[in-house]
Amino acid sequence: MCTGVRFNNDAGEMYFGRNLDWSTGYGEKVIITPRGYKYSSAFLGEMGGSAVIGMAIIAENVPLYFDCANERGLAIAGLNFPGYAAYAPEPVADKTNVAAYEFPLWVALNFKTVDEVEKALHDVAIVARPINEQYPVSELHWLIGDAKRSVVVEYTEAGMGIFENNVDVLTNQPGYNWHEENLRNYMNLFSLMPKGVKWGKSVLKAFGSGSLMRGIPGDYYSPSRFVRVAYLNTHYPVQSDEASNVSRLFHTLAGVAMIDGAAAMADGSFEKTIYTGGYSTASQTYYYNTYEDSTIQSVSLKDYELDSDKLITA
Repeated sequence: MCTGVRFNNDAGEMYFGRNLDWSTGYGEKVIITPRGYKYSSAFLGEMGGSAVIGMAIIAENVPLYFDCANERGLAIAGLNFPGYAAYAPEPVADKTNVAAYEFPLWVALNFKTVDEVEKALHDVAIVARPINEQYPVSELHWLIGDAKRSVVVEYTEAGMGIFENNVDVLTNQPGYNWHEENLRNYMNLFSLMPKGVKWGKSVLKAFGSGSLMRGIPGDYYSPSRFVRVAYLNTHYPVQSDEASNVSRLFHTLAGVAMIDGAAAMADGSFEKTIYTGGYSTASQTYYYNTYEDSTIQSVSLKDYELDSDKLITA
């Protein structure tokens, strides 16, 4: 399971991040795809474009990004969506066919805004083509954001779905529309301290802060994490400087992070937050930490030769 989030600083610059939750990692590292890099797309021929940075593994000399952002300020993260994602089994005639494994890279290489992506996606089919036998096709939906807005992309039996993300967060199944509708069950949540009330002769006062948050779900279930991260993200005060916004990103995602031993998957292994990662468009920097090391590390696009034609492992 996973959680994604997007927000802006007071200057309108975007911060975009996610938790990757699973029982074990994949050997993922921060990978930079420079402008000069070219790869052979499954259906579209040789491709290249903007410089891209994010967390990935490399297979067949292709970065398989869990989440990434480009130098133009567009970011994307793939989150688990089993039982709902239903990609095209074969390329679709008269469509731009994109293999599921390359979808984040395709978005980040080719577009600079959510508006551009949304327009292009109406003619796109996402195809269930694995990159090789080692890595089967993952069932995902995607959070895509820029400085103005975010959308959720879901490719299901109904085809391509693009949903305006009004709270700038995403978790896992069910689909985004269900999650947003479910928020209506939590309209009573409020962040301020309530005034005292009188019951008969007794004046009742809250024990302390948080009394009007009672009822917010605290478990790791996907609908619960969606409610919790939506509340945290939409109530966090807008910040100014880089350090404060990076702090906001990691504290918000820590509010829905998973701890080993708390929630078992079907195979009996326990999920935990393998890493938290995110991108600042203000500094063109990718930040991350891991379950084993909570120290926040950083990798800036500005420190690398972005016109290279070789993938860079930071």
